[in-house]
Amino acid sequence: MKKNTKAFTLIELLVVIAIIALLIGILLPSLGAARQAARQTKSLANVRSVVQGVAAYASVGKQLYPPHYVYGKDENGLEWEFADQQTTNPSPNNGYVHWSYALFSSGSVNEESFQSPGMPNGGAPATNPGSNPKDWEPGQVNDLGGTIGAATPNDRQVKRIAFVGNAAIFPRNKFYSSSGERKNELVSDSAIFNPSKVILVTELNPDKNYQSMRVGEVYKSHRPVTPFVGVSSGTDVFNEPSGASPQGRFRYPTENEILPLDSVPEGAIESGTDSTLNAVGRFWGKSQKTGDGGTTNFGFVDGHAENITLKETIKNRLWGDKFWSISGDDRVIPETR
Repeated sequence: MKKNTKAFTLIELLVVIAIIALLIGILLPSLGAARQAARQTKSLANVRSVVQGVAAYASVGKQLYPPHYVYGKDENGLEWEFADQQTTNPSPNNGYVHWSYALFSSGSVNEESFQSPGMPNGGAPATNPGSNPKDWEPGQVNDLGGTIGAATPNDRQVKRIAFVGNAAIFPRNKFYSSSGERKNELVSDSAIFNPSKVILVTELNPDKNYQSMRVGEVYKSHRPVTPFVGVSSGTDVFNEPSGASPQGRFRYPTENEILPLDSVPEGAIESGTDSTLNAVGRFWGKSQKTGDGGTTNFGFVDGHAENITLKETIKNRLWGDKFWSISGDDRVIPETR
């Protein structure tokens, strides 16, 4: 007797394959969104670690925040001198001493905490990465025109940096002025009266191979972002008149001065736009509907972190009400409604 066996027909197999393909199509976006959410959460945790490390640094450092960067006294150490902090580096082989290294070298924050899983290679390279070729980007050039593996200058900075400081709190290196223009000042933590409402650290913009912090093939990752604009001088805040004005010498940027992501030019972290806040990243949950990008992780002076949009930080005036790190009239014009 013949035994009857059942098998799938070709149509039944095609139906099964179509159902599997449909299920994959439904599940993949959800899995992708879950991975993105996990990366965003990890980056937020790293931001929190960094701002808490800054607070710890200030607590043992005469209650002063570190400068964002300074010209080093020598090629390897962390020491620097006020008289060397001029418009140009008097000893260019000495490179920069960056705020991240102040935290890393003290042991308060590990190097991985300065990175973000949402950025290529975890973050931008140092401006002057040093002798290890792995620390460089392809085609990168250092401040002195050296190419991959050039040993000097060698910045005292973590090898990959995803975060950038608020220049109103982290001063740049302009502590010395022979021409009478404004200069930078170290900021005390006691000067900031509402620490839960003032941003200390945020994420860099990684779009187009970190274009917003590149000038040619030099990566200006040592620079802070300046949240305010000079009323008279625009982004050239050191040329803003230092005398008192009725309301203040600085203002928040307007919404129109924050460019769509695809319009942010090369070198936006130091020039080329109406606000250096254009160098802030906006890549979490990115939407192309408006061109504004997505949300950003921000770390606040009190040690907490939030994921919000860049324009929200401007609307809610979360960068402070003073340009604490600059000499002269440092007030920001009050909100007008």
